[in-house]
Amino acid sequence: MSAPEGTLLNTPDRSAGDRRPRTALAMGREIHGSLVTEGALDRLARVAAVDASAPITDFAAADATELAAIEVLFTHWGAPPLTEDALSRMPRLRAVVHAAGSIKHHITAAVWKHGITVSSAAEANALPVAEFTLAAILFANKRVLDIAHDYALTREQPPLLPYFTGYGNHRRTVGVIGASRVGRRLIELLRPFDLHVLLHDPYLDPSEARALGAEPADLDDLVRRSHVVTIHAPELPETRHMFDAHRLALLRDGATLVNTARGSLVDTEALTACLVAGRLHAVLDVTEPEVLPPTSPLYTLPNVLLTPHIAGSLGNELGRMTDWAVDEVQRYARGLPFAYGVGPDQLTRSA
Repeated sequence: MSAPEGTLLNTPDRSAGDRRPRTALAMGREIHGSLVTEGALDRLARVAAVDASAPITDFAAADATELAAIEVLFTHWGAPPLTEDALSRMPRLRAVVHAAGSIKHHITAAVWKHGITVSSAAEANALPVAEFTLAAILFANKRVLDIAHDYALTREQPPLLPYFTGYGNHRRTVGVIGASRVGRRLIELLRPFDLHVLLHDPYLDPSEARALGAEPADLDDLVRRSHVVTIHAPELPETRHMFDAHRLALLRDGATLVNTARGSLVDTEALTACLVAGRLHAVLDVTEPEVLPPTSPLYTLPNVLLTPHIAGSLGNELGRMTDWAVDEVQRYARGLPFAYGVGPDQLTRSA
């Protein structure tokens, strides 16, 4: 379990000559190369004793002496799973700091069993996702993509008043599903706009939803009332195909569905039928399968914006996640609790 807030982390004694924790990188070679190129790892060497020249991509193939000395693992996309066998080779490991969002791909039950403390930069990764979603909502209500498509075909100025009747962001209703990090940040970003925000989250008390600036709503009621519905729920067995044919049918004609969470939350076949019929619009940054077959009509429909999982951190935004993670390593080195610690209970409520 992560250390309770306000308690000191259990850090082993270090030599008086170097108080920096012995740290190793565990991640894919491609993301490592990107971080090196961007200079994102430069700060880490100042707060940790680390060889940043190469990452561990396979614990079984890594040097046994190096593994035995590791106190902190600094992980990113492509980190190998921390199985019981891997942990048995790292007896001094006390903390895993993930410089990205979800930890589900490499943190196993064995990590919690060994009392290893875990931190994630998911809070930093939530920022660009919320920004992407805000842009999607504003463009969807304005029908920017549809109008741009028509303009490219006709290459004539459309008659403004009749053509744009019913479009715009004035007093539209936006339904946010999930008071996750992204969901909460998105609600903050929506405050300056003249929009009514509905929020559904089964773990959230109605008073908490109102405190965030949203009206609490039952899921189906939210779907019926919203002009744009945006999904920020975790990928769990009970959320699989949350938007099936039945729930999609509840959306008002012309509504937009935005999904930057996980593709499995939407029944792709059912949604495709609605989009081909022209009844709905969609902004899809994630799909199931993750890459749709080349024959999918979603690539070319004018009422669909399809992007290849780019809402999260990209380019120089990766440096922000790294900075947040390095701050966590620095807190660890000082014996302070993590600011963004993650426990096993939180995995059932996060992406």
